Amino acid sequence: MCGFVGYINKKEKNYIKKMNDAIIHRGPDDESYYTDENIAMGFRRLSIIDLPGGRQPISNEDDSMIITFNGEIYNFNDIKKDLLAKGHVFKTKTDTEVILHGYEEYGEKILDKLRGMFAFVIWDKNKKTLFGARDHFGQKPFYYALMNDTFMYGSEIKSFLHHPDFIKEINQKSLKSYLSFQTSVFEETFFKGVFKLKPGHYFIYNMEKNTIDTKKYYEIKFEASDENFDEMVKEVDKTITSSIDTHLISDVEVGAYLSGGIDSSYVVSYLKPDKTFSVGFEYKDFNEVPLAKDLSNMLNIENKNEIINSDDFFENIDKVQYYSDEPNANLSAVPLYFLSALASKDVKVVLSGEGADELFGGYNEYKEDKWLIKYRKLPKFIRKTLKTIVSPLPSFHGKNFLIKGGSPVEEYYIGNAFVFDNKEANDILTSKYQTNINTWDITKPYYDKVKDKDDVTKKQYLDMHFWLPNDILLKADKMSMANSLELRVPILDKEVFKLASKIPTDYKITHDTTKYILRKAASTHIPEAWYKRRKKGFPVPINEWFKTDKYYNIVKKTFNEKFVNEFFDISKINKLLDDHYHGKHNNCRKIWNIYVFLIWYKKFFVEM
Repeated sequence: MCGFVGYINKKEKNYIKKMNDAIIHRGPDDESYYTDENIAMGFRRLSIIDLPGGRQPISNEDDSMIITFNGEIYNFNDIKKDLLAKGHVFKTKTDTEVILHGYEEYGEKILDKLRGMFAFVIWDKNKKTLFGARDHFGQKPFYYALMNDTFMYGSEIKSFLHHPDFIKEINQKSLKSYLSFQTSVFEETFFKGVFKLKPGHYFIYNMEKNTIDTKKYYEIKFEASDENFDEMVKEVDKTITSSIDTHLISDVEVGAYLSGGIDSSYVVSYLKPDKTFSVGFEYKDFNEVPLAKDLSNMLNIENKNEIINSDDFFENIDKVQYYSDEPNANLSAVPLYFLSALASKDVKVVLSGEGADELFGGYNEYKEDKWLIKYRKLPKFIRKTLKTIVSPLPSFHGKNFLIKGGSPVEEYYIGNAFVFDNKEANDILTSKYQTNINTWDITKPYYDKVKDKDDVTKKQYLDMHFWLPNDILLKADKMSMANSLELRVPILDKEVFKLASKIPTDYKITHDTTKYILRKAASTHIPEAWYKRRKKGFPVPINEWFKTDKYYNIVKKTFNEKFVNEFFDISKINKLLDDHYHGKHNNCRKIWNIYVFLIWYKKFFVEM
C-alpha cells in the first residue's frame, strides 16, 4: 500500500519532490522518483510485500516502460507463472512488476486478470503515452487534472497544490449535491478541473495529442439465479472464507477491525488474527467496544480498544477533512481515523468488513417498513395525490412516509444518506451555488440501467456506484492511509461479487432481516447474538453534542465567519442550529453537513 504522484509536460521537473512529500502519510518507509524530459513520477512506499526489493518506480527489461502502483494484487503469482512461461524476466517479487509485464503482454486486457485493489500508471517512453487504471469497485483513489499544458495525476488531490500550473478553484456545482448526498458525487471533484477516475475504468493520456481517452473495463451486473438456498449458503461461506485467505498475502503482520456487527465478526472469527482493534464513544448506546471485547475473548484474541470523547472528536475534524481531500460528512470518518491510528501502533495491515451491505443487501433502507408495504396496496392515484399535496409543506411527522408511499424508488432513494432535499439545499445556498440539477438527475442514468430489476436490486446497484466508492471506500482508504495503514476488504472482492450478484432478493431480505443469506453463512463461525444483530453502522452521538453549550458555540462561531456568506444564507443556517439546540427540530445531520464543508473549505482555501 502506497501513494504516487506525477505530471507530464515539457517544462521543469523540479516540483515532484514537494508533491510527493504531500502524501508522505501514504508511504513513510521510502520515497523514490523517475524523471525524463517528459514526465516526473514520484512514489511513497509502505513496505508490505518484498520488503527489500519492492522499490518503485519499476521499469521493464529495456526500460521503455515505467510503473507506479498503489494497492495489492492477490492473484499476482498465478499471473506471473504465465508471464514467465512467455519469456518475461522479473527483477523483483512484487505484484507491481507483474502488472507491468502483464500490460506488455496483454495490453489493457491485463485488467480483466487482476484480482485486488489498485490504482496505477504505466509510462510508455516510446509512444509518449500514460496508461492508468482504477480497480473494479473503487477501493483505491485516483485523481487527474490537465491545467496549463500540464497533465497531473496521483493518489491524492493535495499533492497537486504544490505544482505551479495547478489552478485552485472551487467547483461551484458540487456543493448543492454534496448537501444531499453528504459526499462529492460528480466525476469532477470539488476542485474545479480535477477529476476522479471512475471505478472499473482506465485511461490513456497521449502527450503529443494532449488528449485523455477514458474507457470502462468492468461492469457491475446483478443477475439472480434459481439455485437452492442451502447450497448457496454453503457457496457464500466457501467463497468469503477463501477470499479472506487470499487477502492475507503479506510479509508483515495482519490484524483486523472489530465492531459488534456481523461483517467484521465474520471476518475475525474465521481469520483469528493475533490482534483486533475497536473504538467507541463514552455514551452507552454508542459504544460497541464491550461487544468486540466479548467476541475477542471467546476467540482468545487480544483486543486493543479506545474510547473517544467529544473533545477528541471535534479536535480532529479538520485533520479528517484534510486527509479526505474533499468534504466528507459521513460521521463515521472521524472514529475511523482514530481506529486506524490505534491499529497502526501494532500492525501495517488490517482486514475490515466493508462491502458486505452492498453485495448482500445489508442496509436497513433495503427493507421496507411493514406499514409502508400495506400503504402501497392503496390505489396508486390516491398515493400520488397525497404525495403531491404534502411535498411542498414544511416537515412534519409522516411526511417522508407519504412521499415514499406515493413514489417509485427512483424518485426517493439516492443512497444511504439523504440529508437536504433539492428545495432545502437551494434555499440555504447563495444564488451563485444554487443549481437546477436535482438528485434524480444525477441518479437517473444509473436507474435506467436496472429498470427491469426489483427495488432492492436497484438500491444495491445505485449504492455500488455512489455510496460505496464516494463514501465508504473513500473514507476507508483516506483514514487508514492518513495513519500509514493498509486496509483490505475481503468481502468486497471480485470473486465474492460474482457469486453475490446471482443471489435472489428473497434470499437477502427475508424473515424480517437484511442480508439473510450472509447471516446464515456466518452462523457456522460466530455466536447467534452476533449473526442476528441488526446493523447499527458506526454510531456517533452528534445529536446530543450539538445541544450542549460548548459545541453549539463552536459550530455557531464557524457558521458566522466572514467567508461563509460566499456560500450560505447565514441567517438560515443559524436557524437550523438554533432550532436544534432548543429542541425544536432534529437538524443534527444538516448542521453537520454544513459544518464539515466549512471546515474543509477553511482548510484548503483559507489557510493553505
